[in-house]
Amino acid sequence: MSKTPDLSGLEAQEGKGWVTARTLAEALPYIQIYDRETVVIKYGGHAMGEEAVARQFAADVVLLKLMGVNPVVVHGGGPQISAMLDRAGVRSTFVDGLRVTDEATMEIAEMVLSGAVNKEIANWISLAGREADVRGVGLSGKDAGLLTVEKTTRTRRDPDSLIEHEVDLGFVGEPTRVDPKLIRGLIESESDWVPVIAPIGVSEDGRTFNVNADTVAGAVAGSLKAKRMLLLTDVAGVLDEKGELIRQMSVAEARGLIASGVATGGMIPKLETAIKAVEAGVEAVVILDGRRSHAMLVELFTEHGAGTLIQA
Repeated sequence: MSKTPDLSGLEAQEGKGWVTARTLAEALPYIQIYDRETVVIKYGGHAMGEEAVARQFAADVVLLKLMGVNPVVVHGGGPQISAMLDRAGVRSTFVDGLRVTDEATMEIAEMVLSGAVNKEIANWISLAGREADVRGVGLSGKDAGLLTVEKTTRTRRDPDSLIEHEVDLGFVGEPTRVDPKLIRGLIESESDWVPVIAPIGVSEDGRTFNVNADTVAGAVAGSLKAKRMLLLTDVAGVLDEKGELIRQMSVAEARGLIASGVATGGMIPKLETAIKAVEAGVEAVVILDGRRSHAMLVELFTEHGAGTLIQA
């Protein structure tokens, strides 16, 4: 009677090679799920200024492209804008997490976002993918009518009189229309382009506006009917009232977390963005910690994922 050979010793000798092969085999079903699907990635935060983290992010984006996924990157750049404003001696204030943007601030914001930050991310992707001819293409919402916006309005209630009054945020916009033709042309091209989009938009009358990057990512993902939108942030995901990570939730449950006060601070606009994106046709949105090594790959190609998934 034949006996199954004991390969444990051989596997131990091979070490990392066997682990890598097993990992790839386990990832196969997920690779097929995302084949030729679009994944919109919002990339931002303080990690953008760290070269090692930026290089790893770029390498993971290239790997997604080589595995048949169509990644579309939307980036922020708040810390970089603040640093440049300080250097220029321009004072900046915030209302409800949105930067009040006058003409001087808008000029610097566009210079930083559409210039330095955008081109740096596109270049990191091109460098990481040069052997496979995967290239990052830097864009902003001003290119080819990609992002049309309207001026954002906010109101605040006076604590004494309880009268609400409008707060002028200056050149801060909200998306009203996304024209995805340029993005579709790039990701459906025979060349391996990766669009990298700066969150700058234009109003109907031609004025330039700064737009929250999370909001732009949600609007772009909705227009593309993306399979996934990944919101990379600096926390593990959405936490419950006990401080434990919630692995999965519905849109209704996300609304409940906001209404109950369990979701606070910067997590509220992220959940609101996720809700809008799902309602616009995105299959699911994931909020995850972009500081973790290969967080995107773990989320997309493993059974347990890496953050909080929100779906209809």
